[in-house]
Amino acid sequence: MIHKSKKNILINFLLAIVSLCLIFLAARYYNHYVSAFTDVTIESQVLNESRKVFIRVPNNFDKAKKYGLIIKTDGNFNLDKWDSSLTSLSQNSGEQFILVSIPNLFFTFTRNRDLVPPYARQDVNTEPRPVNEAIPEANGEADKFLQFIELELLPYLKSHYKLNNKRILSGFSAGGSFTLYALHTKPKLFNGYFAFSPAAWYDDMTVVNNIKLFLQAQPHKIDTPTYLYLSVGGAEHPLMLKAFNELKNVLDTQNNQFLIYKTSINPKAEHNDNPVRSVEQALNGYQKFINK
Repeated sequence: MIHKSKKNILINFLLAIVSLCLIFLAARYYNHYVSAFTDVTIESQVLNESRKVFIRVPNNFDKAKKYGLIIKTDGNFNLDKWDSSLTSLSQNSGEQFILVSIPNLFFTFTRNRDLVPPYARQDVNTEPRPVNEAIPEANGEADKFLQFIELELLPYLKSHYKLNNKRILSGFSAGGSFTLYALHTKPKLFNGYFAFSPAAWYDDMTVVNNIKLFLQAQPHKIDTPTYLYLSVGGAEHPLMLKAFNELKNVLDTQNNQFLIYKTSINPKAEHNDNPVRSVEQALNGYQKFINK
């Protein structure tokens, strides 16, 4: 009888653990892969997988009206701040945007795969890539992710919403390096680029170097008005600050009349704090840019 009682206790204990694990997994899934807005799943032929996007429209959304568009990486991260900032922007200036946020996949780690440029390693080493690798490490696939945005996400949005020519790409950390990658490979796809704490230090500053080469190459220079907002937190890792300073130096020395840029170091802000401090600054800078 005592043996049976202990067995029941063990079974109940195991069931409780399983239940807690399921609750924890469900909470993580909801926080990561469900938004407070409209969630849409796109069957991507480019990525060969289903990709969800979170779509936020203005409070007084009018199907007959044209809106600006902001596409951001990083899913639910900082989404509340974007919501409140866009609400304030609408109230203060009348400027309204549709915000589309792309989360990383939930059950598969795809963040580095999607956001790291194809000339950098997915494991984001700080040192340059060895000349002779015994086992070559996989590069990022930001080129495919950008194709997904250009060839599948944008056409979907154009078919469901009326859009004007105000178009912004925004990203944080790895998403920030992706934003810079998009700037120097598809500079006309957007006319606003927000890079918050971009991880531009990959493989011995390879992102910085590619931005520099892009701005130096006359045939590929930006020839239409484009806005770039670049920020970092003052309390971030020294390597992040070094990459920011090198990017700023490139922008200052490789002048382009069509590229209007603003750089900002937010005092005492750590890595995850900086995007919160940066959203309104970036939006205000872009607002001044389009109103010139």
